[in-house]
Amino acid sequence: MRRRLPTLLLGALVTLALGAGPTTAPAAAAPVDPSAVTAAQAEVDRVAALVAAAEDELARSTVLAEAAADADRIAQDELAAAQTAAAETAAALAEAQAATAVAEDDVATLGREAFMGSQSFGTAAVLLDAESPEDVLERAATLAQLGEDRAGRLDAVELVRDQEQAADAAAQEAVDQVGAAATAAAESDAAAQQQVAAAQQSYDAVSAEKAGLDATLLAAQTALLEAQGVEDAAEAAAAAAQESVAAASVTSVGTGSLVSGRVTSCYGSRWGTVHQGIDIAAPIGTPIYAPEGGVVLDAGPANGFGQAVYLQHADGVVTLYGHVDTFTVQAGQVVAAGQQIATVGNRGQSTGPHVHVETHYSGLYADRRNPVPWLTAHGISVGSCG
Repeated sequence: MRRRLPTLLLGALVTLALGAGPTTAPAAAAPVDPSAVTAAQAEVDRVAALVAAAEDELARSTVLAEAAADADRIAQDELAAAQTAAAETAAALAEAQAATAVAEDDVATLGREAFMGSQSFGTAAVLLDAESPEDVLERAATLAQLGEDRAGRLDAVELVRDQEQAADAAAQEAVDQVGAAATAAAESDAAAQQQVAAAQQSYDAVSAEKAGLDATLLAAQTALLEAQGVEDAAEAAAAAAQESVAAASVTSVGTGSLVSGRVTSCYGSRWGTVHQGIDIAAPIGTPIYAPEGGVVLDAGPANGFGQAVYLQHADGVVTLYGHVDTFTVQAGQVVAAGQQIATVGNRGQSTGPHVHVETHYSGLYADRRNPVPWLTAHGISVGSCG
């Protein structure tokens, strides 16, 4: 996110020049040296470009760390799904094996009965022993029914055996999928940890560099205003810098509230990945408020975010607040707009204190969209992302 500091300074200068002044004629100002102004402006532009590059690098570090965490979360979710599927197929296999055992026992009983003759007698003997033609027909029908019953029981054995084989194959495939998912999850986690470590190293180095650049920029801005003949140049430069920070901050409109902080990264495609939310930097412990009433879906440990809070709102949208230091709500709790739900933190795969905000439209992680329109509709102005 780039801050247009030179433009803001010039705007402040114009305000000073055009603002209401005393009714008496001002004292003659010292002549302005155009070459000094040009040189001072060039220095401001040079340092401002360095500051903007440092801010971009800080944002890049955070976004890449969050992207790695998101990929790791997906891999872990896929592993959990594979484990659930494996448990289900194992249960189905056990059920199929039990059904096969019952069917085979039934056939064994049938065989023993046939061998012992309890249900086995010749067709001729049955007919000759009949007392009447009607009795012959009844006995013949009985023999046919017994044959069909035996055939059906044998067919049932074959069916349950086929089902057991299918269940066994499915269970083996599920085990293989768990193995593949476990490998992918382990690789993803290792890659995420490596990415976060690299991002953290870059973030720390650039943060230190940016602190020095900010001081250099303020001095260059002050020198520019002095060269332009502005009185109280140091005060004007500081005011312009504060205006630049305010322009990038989250502000509440009407009854809306979220967090007091500075937007460091917006939603969208950046640095070869998609940033699925917005990042708002603020000191650890800064309160986070619910921008709209809703029900807490979850609050606590969250893969990639360390800790997170998820709110389900009346319109069906789920808002997510990641990397929080503490949370003040619990799952199932109903919260009102403006109620504190958490504090800003630096937990999980994060490179600096901030809160990561997302909006999900079709259940958790099903349809993530730019949070700005939803936040704007609920009274939150999101700095330069708006």
